[in-house]
Amino acid sequence: MSALSHSSNAHNNSFFTIPTIKFTKLFINGHFVHSISGRTFETIDPRTEEVIGRVSEGDKEDIDVAVAAARHAFDQGPWPRMPASERAKIMMKWAELIDENIEEVAALDTIDAGKLYYFNKVAEIPSATDALRYYAGAADKIHGNVLKMNGDFHAYTLMEPIGVVGHIIPWNAPSLSFFIKVSPCLAAGCTMVLKPAEQTPLSALFYAHLAKLAGIPDGVLNVVPGFGPTAGAAISSHMDIDAVSFTGSVEIGREVMQAAARSNLKPVSLELGGKSPLIIFDDADIDKAVDLALIGIMSNKGEICVASSRVYVQEGIYDEFEKKLVEKAKTWAVGDPFDPKSLQGPQADKNQLKKILSYIEHGKREGATLLTGGNTVGNKGYYIEPTIFSNVKEDMLIAQEEIFGPVLALMKFKTMEEAIKSANNTKYGLAAGIVTKNLDTTNTMSRSIRAGIVWINCYFNVGSDVPFGGYKMSGFGRDLGLEALHKYLQVKSVVTPIHNSPWL
Repeated sequence: MSALSHSSNAHNNSFFTIPTIKFTKLFINGHFVHSISGRTFETIDPRTEEVIGRVSEGDKEDIDVAVAAARHAFDQGPWPRMPASERAKIMMKWAELIDENIEEVAALDTIDAGKLYYFNKVAEIPSATDALRYYAGAADKIHGNVLKMNGDFHAYTLMEPIGVVGHIIPWNAPSLSFFIKVSPCLAAGCTMVLKPAEQTPLSALFYAHLAKLAGIPDGVLNVVPGFGPTAGAAISSHMDIDAVSFTGSVEIGREVMQAAARSNLKPVSLELGGKSPLIIFDDADIDKAVDLALIGIMSNKGEICVASSRVYVQEGIYDEFEKKLVEKAKTWAVGDPFDPKSLQGPQADKNQLKKILSYIEHGKREGATLLTGGNTVGNKGYYIEPTIFSNVKEDMLIAQEEIFGPVLALMKFKTMEEAIKSANNTKYGLAAGIVTKNLDTTNTMSRSIRAGIVWINCYFNVGSDVPFGGYKMSGFGRDLGLEALHKYLQVKSVVTPIHNSPWL
């Protein structure tokens, strides 16, 4: 493991000069404002456990103001009424501004979420701006259909923006989550109120600043940091919000749905995490399979909804696979996320670290074999070792519940039928991976696993044009792809009589 490197001040770093925090207020109607209550909350650097700054705490009253601004911008403002090509130009300008400021915003996600700086800069934020550009390109390609009716009638459909949208996004991928919600919503002509996770508000506020510079009209994008039981609940239950998109836990997803139903029956889309299987067959390239298994669970310190937390290996290669996996896991560098040598930074916050450690203890008590890891790293910061369990039974907590950390449950299987049954033995259905050289195996497996995305001989490969979402209790609705654009659009049918037409 690499040595941890910390300084005594969260704003100074041996690997990187931390930028000054510029934006900590609510962004409502095109302006940064204090919360009505005047309350603030701390945002913590998970590398050092020190306070980065204090952020204005949005509450129900602030959500009301933000929704009123978004409502006015939708009902009377220029955004839904301007030519879609003009919306696209502004979105493209916003993407350019993000590119120009990428080092600063990448650093914000590192000090707020413990994410690797290099990964933010070369992967996550470019993926976020790719999504913004993708939907900018789609903005002027929203079309209805002409319908052939029986009788003397003509009909067609209109695709209209759904209205004011509430977005509630998670802390594990602050930048990507922001743009996979906001981008299709903007392209559709909607306005919105977005609540970033209380753990990671800084990049969202910075993006709001850049949106203003790009020319997005006031009231179209409102960013209100706050807590779930107050600001989040206010969004879910608001009578003047027309749709809600939420990414987070199953428990909170239920509350969002209930609040939406009790209020104005607004449509909801939910992405609620997973317990994704990676299934490795005897004919697999073992070294490649080991790499995929490690990347699948250790990337972003396991704080990924599609993490391959359950790895099933066919018995013919199991022993060799286990040996190589453990050897490689022991070399996985845990350290300061600004250090280019680090492969894993700290968990996002103290509560998440405690949760992961409690699951590790459950695994031990339930009789799983701890092959490597299981401990914290260093004396400061929320760092934890890559952890691998073997002899895991299907009914153990570490095989059933989403841990959201670098903890892998390793299991063995004999037949394809057994692998399919085990892969589907979960309440989740977000993602899955298959490693094999056999085309028949891939075809059967990919059609038998109940998951929203299946990767074959790869993992974590997503794109702006690839729909992303879950089966079962992983939620419903899709982010990314044209499916995401459509969930922010209403279909209106228009029927008119036709007279004296030479044909019908």
